[in-house]
Amino acid sequence: MEFGKHYLENAGFELARLKRLAEAAMEQIPEDAGFHIELDEASNSIAVILQHLSGNMVSRWTDFLASDGEKPDRHRDREFEAQRDRTRDELMALWERGWATLFASFDALTPKALERNVTIRGEALTVPEAIQHQVVHVAYHVGQIVYLARHASAKSGWKSVSIPKESSENAKGGYKTI
Repeated sequence: MEFGKHYLENAGFELARLKRLAEAAMEQIPEDAGFHIELDEASNSIAVILQHLSGNMVSRWTDFLASDGEKPDRHRDREFEAQRDRTRDELMALWERGWATLFASFDALTPKALERNVTIRGEALTVPEAIQHQVVHVAYHVGQIVYLARHASAKSGWKSVSIPKESSENAKGGYKTI
């Protein structure tokens, strides 16, 4: 298999895996209020993280190859403002909008596109650099979502979304299944 095709397949797989991981964690939150828990004044809630990820993905992946990834109508600072009246359904709609935008553009990429450059905030990046930046950025926030979801669902009984503690000896494969 040619490298470009393999790279795109793997990056797409990892993005989809991260989406599933976050969703498996968020499904365990027993009530809408759990999406708005902040561990301290300097921390973001899951709701804020969803607002931010959606805004980021829509901005970065709309017209990905042809326009700057930081769109003029994006207001990043507002993404970090808590909107405690947003319901789970509203937050999940934002989440889906971001992912739909990402996957629509990502799925249209060809190995030839990997030879191109894009800009983000006026900085030129190769397409693989921009993709890698997105994977890392999403992974960073998905880790936060999983941690906060575990906290929010502690009383209702958390089920691990990966290999549970003290289960490593019995885990077979699993890398591609999360």
